[in-house]
Amino acid sequence: MKILIVEDEVKFSDYLRQGLSEAGFVVDLARNGLDGHHLAMTERYDLLILDVMLPDVDGWRILKSLRESGRQVPVLFLTARDSVDDRVKGLELGADDYLVKPFAFAELLARVRTLLRRGAVTATETTLTAVDLELDLLSRRVTRAGRRIPLTTKEFALLELLLRHHDEVLPRSLIASQVWDMNFDSDTNVIDVAIRRLRAKIDNAFERKLIHTVRGMGYMLDTTGKV
Repeated sequence: MKILIVEDEVKFSDYLRQGLSEAGFVVDLARNGLDGHHLAMTERYDLLILDVMLPDVDGWRILKSLRESGRQVPVLFLTARDSVDDRVKGLELGADDYLVKPFAFAELLARVRTLLRRGAVTATETTLTAVDLELDLLSRRVTRAGRRIPLTTKEFALLELLLRHHDEVLPRSLIASQVWDMNFDSDTNVIDVAIRRLRAKIDNAFERKLIHTVRGMGYMLDTTGKV
C-alpha cells in the first residue's frame, strides 16, 4: 500500500514517514502544499495524509482538487485546529477522517488501516500487473505466468515500488529511502544484493527479463521489451 504524507513540519513528517514505513507501507513525503498537490494529482496512492495549514497550497485546496477531478482516494486530515467548523468543512469537502494534533502514533496507524480496509474494494485497486507478472497487495501473493513466487517482506516492497513506477529508472537513493527508509550510502551494496535476489526469483526462470540495470543510474522494471 502506498501513502502520501503532505506535512511541512520537518521532524513531525519524518516521524510519520518512519513509523508508517516500519509498519510496512510505501511512503512518499511532500513538505509543502505545491509539491503535495502535484503528487496527489499525478501519482496513484492508496491513502493521503494531509496537514490543513500548509505553505502555498493548503490542505483544503488539495482535497477540493482531488474530489473535483473524481479521485476518490481516502484522505485523512491532520490539524492543530480543533474547531467544529474546521472539521465540518473538511468532511463536507470529502475528507474521510480528521485527527487533531497532538495524537498518539498508534491512533494514527489504527485510522490509516481502517481507511485502507474501507477503500480497498476492487481488484484493480489491489493488484499490480506488468506483462505476465502479478502482485496482489491484499494477499501479499506474487505470481508470474501463473507460477507462485515466494518473496520476503523487503523483496515484496521492492517489487511493489518497481511495479508502481514501471518503465521508469529508479535511482538507488530513491529505492533506499522508500524500501529501507535510509539515506543512500554509496559504499553499501544492500540494494544491489536485493535486486539480484529479486531478479533471480522474478526473471531467471523466464525468457523475457523484466528487471533491468541502467548503468550509472539505477534500476527499472521494463514492460516495453525494448531495454
